[in-house]
Amino acid sequence: MRLCLILLGSVVVWAQQPVAPTNEPTQSARGNDLAGYNVLQSFELGYRWVTTGGDRDMYRSTVNYGNGIRLLSNSLSVQSKDGHGKFFDQIVLSTQGLGNDPYQNASLRVEKNGLYRYDLMWRSNAFFNPTVPISNGLHKIDSERRMQDQDLTLFPQSNLRFFLGYSRDTQSGPALTTVQLYDARGDEYPLFENLKREQNEYRLGGEAKVAGFRLNVLRGWTDYKEESPISRTTVSQGANTDDFNQLNLLTRTEPYHGTSPYWRGSLMREGRRWSVSGRASYVAGRRAYAVNESSAGTNRSGNDVFRQVTSVGNAQRPTAAGSLTINLFPTRTLTIVNHTAASHVRMLGNSYLLQVDRGNDPIVSLPYQFLGIRLVANATDAEYRAKSWLTLHGGYEYSERRIRSQESYGVVPGLIEQSNRLHTATAGLRWRPAKNLTFIADGEVGRADHPIYPISDRNFQAGRARLEYKTKPWRASVFMKLDYNTNSASISNYASQNKQWGADGSWNPRSWFSLDATYAKLSLRTLGALSYFVSPPIQNVTSTTSLYISRVHTATLAAHVSLVKRVDLAIGMSHVQDVGDGRASLPSNPFVAAQTFPLRYTSPMARLSYRITDKIRWNAGYQYYGYAEQFFLKQNYRANTGYSSLSWSF
Repeated sequence: MRLCLILLGSVVVWAQQPVAPTNEPTQSARGNDLAGYNVLQSFELGYRWVTTGGDRDMYRSTVNYGNGIRLLSNSLSVQSKDGHGKFFDQIVLSTQGLGNDPYQNASLRVEKNGLYRYDLMWRSNAFFNPTVPISNGLHKIDSERRMQDQDLTLFPQSNLRFFLGYSRDTQSGPALTTVQLYDARGDEYPLFENLKREQNEYRLGGEAKVAGFRLNVLRGWTDYKEESPISRTTVSQGANTDDFNQLNLLTRTEPYHGTSPYWRGSLMREGRRWSVSGRASYVAGRRAYAVNESSAGTNRSGNDVFRQVTSVGNAQRPTAAGSLTINLFPTRTLTIVNHTAASHVRMLGNSYLLQVDRGNDPIVSLPYQFLGIRLVANATDAEYRAKSWLTLHGGYEYSERRIRSQESYGVVPGLIEQSNRLHTATAGLRWRPAKNLTFIADGEVGRADHPIYPISDRNFQAGRARLEYKTKPWRASVFMKLDYNTNSASISNYASQNKQWGADGSWNPRSWFSLDATYAKLSLRTLGALSYFVSPPIQNVTSTTSLYISRVHTATLAAHVSLVKRVDLAIGMSHVQDVGDGRASLPSNPFVAAQTFPLRYTSPMARLSYRITDKIRWNAGYQYYGYAEQFFLKQNYRANTGYSSLSWSF
């Protein structure tokens, strides 16, 4: 998990804020008075344009902005001046990208003091993934995901509140997948899939405050279904055209339905020297599936094959979790927090498979599987404010995770069990040696006796430090993070080393000028053992290691200037480059070739906003996206994007 978070943090910088919408205001912060309400409203309507070169599929998977008119942003605030409106006291509405943007969202809040509060959040995400590096274009998805959350609270300011809620998540669109037929050495055939995934959640609950206690109870039902038919109606020779393998026809239906009713509750109490809170939840997950597949073709020898596959199954996944947190404040300078948590997840069920090939005996399989995961953890942290300029903190955490697994395929079932105990100690300080200077440092040491996976943390040390200087026109800071992990499991060995350091700062000498800049470097090295088979003769190779090296440099620059009281200019630059280990060419050895992945990503932007009147602005902007890979498939692309819009308020 630690490694995943590090890699995710290095990629997040790619999701740079687009040049549009414009952030410049078009009205006074005081708004306008209308029939007992204060109204603030603004719109930005514009046109985006884009030209691309190189690998357009890669551009669509990372940026995906296109041409067209859209409502770039909208903001509406209606507030009752005396807090006693007839039907509502507050309306807050905001939208972004409505119309043609691949990423759209809208939020709405309507409230009547003492009576109700309604919240709506809606999001739409157009997702495209060509997956060229792992499938040579045979796997692809071009879908749209739409999500909404609606919540109604009755008597929001009272000691007795009631909740009603509904959420919906859908995904639809075309996709491309593959199937391997008709033997272990068979070819891979591309199949078309029409994605149809849907999840609905219903919530009902309440909260009561009595004698200093606050009790919150929520009952919910989550229903999920997936009905994505797959088919191939044209003849395909597959990935290998040198043999007789051929797929003539395939149809597959595989409906998958499930429901997860749950309970969730919490109890809290606060005192002058202490506070306590407990939370508990239980989910009774149930799932069922059915697969019906028919195919016709020829095998490697050129013989006709007609295959019918039927599989059905069901499973239960009851999950229980709870936690108790105790906060103690024995003195004004000392805080002690103890947190205990426990969870238990079980997955059990059965499935049945029947495969019939013409001319062969049926293949019947009735596997049974059980998986149970139990986790118990306790952590204690203390913070001591020794001086107004010095704060110390430290803590200790113990956790035990037990995993049990049982499988049966027509033989005597066997139970596999593994437990892992993790001890972690933390310490840190916050020191302010001068009025405008702050130093923060934290460290963590952990030891596990039996990590679950080869890449799980076993013997690890982590630390971070940050020095920040802040005065009226200036703010500057430098930081450093270190993370080391060594692991030796029964299957393979694994070790990772992560180093990060960087600096960021801002300068605001005048109200009409601001400058922000950041730089960070991430150095990552991982080393693990590989185990694979080669033939002929068939033998297991365990002497090869997997080494990966990444050195990522990230820099950003942003400036904002207001000119002649009517013109606002914003410029920015984002640059990400992984230089790998510095090699200039790609080795022929496939294991050595996969040790590094050098690439470069650059995105400069500029935006101009001209205030025509106090309530109308004309805006224009330009942004460039450049992506280049040094090795492998070189999914390089370049894109010039821009927009022009009008912002107004009334």
